[in-house]
Amino acid sequence: MDQPLVFLHGSGDSGRVWRSQLSHFGPQRAIAIDLPGHGQRPDTLPPEVSVQDYAHVVYELITHNLRLELPIIAGHSLGGAIALSLALEHSAAFSGFILIGTGARLRVHPALLEEARTSPQQAQRHVSELALAPANVEAVLSPQAQEPISTDPAMLYRDLAACNIFDVMLRLHEIQRPTLIICGVEDRLTPLKYSTYLHQHIAHSTLRIIPDAGHYVIREQPELVNQAIDEWLQTLPSHA
Repeated sequence: MDQPLVFLHGSGDSGRVWRSQLSHFGPQRAIAIDLPGHGQRPDTLPPEVSVQDYAHVVYELITHNLRLELPIIAGHSLGGAIALSLALEHSAAFSGFILIGTGARLRVHPALLEEARTSPQQAQRHVSELALAPANVEAVLSPQAQEPISTDPAMLYRDLAACNIFDVMLRLHEIQRPTLIICGVEDRLTPLKYSTYLHQHIAHSTLRIIPDAGHYVIREQPELVNQAIDEWLQTLPSHA
């Protein structure tokens, strides 16, 4: 039986960002979760949170509410950090992990963090531009192509602040589940070296580098991302 796929979005986003993946893998297998305070999910967390706080909420939702059996967790950026936390703290509950545009440590430039605190809408636009390969900015950010995000811009600061204190670089060797690592070759927010480091330090990991894409590789090259996931899924043992 195919393992369920659970998709976790990045900072300031919502589950809607995964629409290409949800369409490709289908509603019987794939689900995208809104983090607290994002999309359609009410906020149940304080103004200051850690990646581990988000991971705790996701774990409770998956195991107690959705009751999914050994799902695969796919996370983008902040969502990837959450996936790493789940891999380290609750590995037995999951059959594998997909880490997209993320890293074992996610320091945020102080100027961007301050902009997110004081001018969240401006910061959101700034992040959206930085998240794309320069050649893709116009196509992805055009009014016709923009992904509708129903998340309060103020959430961006909380998310980025959580990323800024995240660091599991010294614990990656503990992860033993099959792991797929995906990165856009032109990622300016979590550069390719972050994904290379993950690949070098996580056993049983596969690295896929996607051309003509930046940090928002799931929006810039959704078909290639889906293909990479499909091919990786075929390598998993049937009992995983």
